[in-house]
Amino acid sequence: MSQVSPFKVLSEVANAVPKDCRENIVVIGSLAAGYHFFRDDPTKAVRTKDVDCVLAPFQAAVGAGQSITRQLLDAGWKRRMEGDHQELGNADTPVNELPAVRLFPPDVDHDSENAWFIELLTVPESSEDHGQTWTRLPLKEGHFGLPTFRFISITAFDALPAGDLDIRYARPEMMALANLLEHPEINSTPMKGLFAGRSIKRSNKDLGRVLAIATLADLDDYRPWAASWKKALKACFPDEWQSLALRVGNGLRALLDSPSDFEEAHYTCLNGLLASQPPTLDALRAAGERVLGDAVETLEESVENTNS
Repeated sequence: MSQVSPFKVLSEVANAVPKDCRENIVVIGSLAAGYHFFRDDPTKAVRTKDVDCVLAPFQAAVGAGQSITRQLLDAGWKRRMEGDHQELGNADTPVNELPAVRLFPPDVDHDSENAWFIELLTVPESSEDHGQTWTRLPLKEGHFGLPTFRFISITAFDALPAGDLDIRYARPEMMALANLLEHPEINSTPMKGLFAGRSIKRSNKDLGRVLAIATLADLDDYRPWAASWKKALKACFPDEWQSLALRVGNGLRALLDSPSDFEEAHYTCLNGLLASQPPTLDALRAAGERVLGDAVETLEESVENTNS
């Protein structure tokens, strides 16, 4: 994975995309978390290779995606040619066989340890959309696809402005909530590639991200997260927010109860967001237990009180 400066990379992204499209971009993932916690410390870097940019709202996603991709390609950004479905499609290509927009900055050695690329995603068209879906993105060179996932709308909710960069990034507590919702249990499915040389379960990597965010936030009280989570769930999933709220803590509880899975999550933290301040197993567990006690249980109690 690349070692990148969150402020430097976010500045490059903001400067590269069309000005009138910046309001439709929310940067999520490691870069967003790194910027939030490390932006005032130039010595801190984030280990990541992809800069995930969510286009929102859905109604503006195709237009913004076309403008952004067109400007980046014209400025010399190069496609990342890895994975399935590398060839651009046409009107007859099934939408789920189209390549995603993944672009390296110009004049970058793609094999360099500091190489990174931008990837465009979008929010679901409807709160009823489940799983991964794709939206067609036609350009003159051919058709790309914009992927989305069920809970990615949570990451775009009430996004924060990135200083004077005229671009927004996801709130750390919203990225934590999205990962908790995505993994109500520990699934045996591994990540597609190795993580720092190891095969890691996707559930453990994403739930580990929750623990990393909680560790970096280092709050005296995580109960305000419960109020923010409730607000986001009501806005993004108005018809099922209560049932979703009641499952938020299931995956985290399972992780804390499994020594082997928790060790994998700890490993991802040591080689990810927490590389510059590696926690012990006990310290990471304490962060998880505090999130459960303060945020998750407060949210659960709020739902139970609503139903009583």
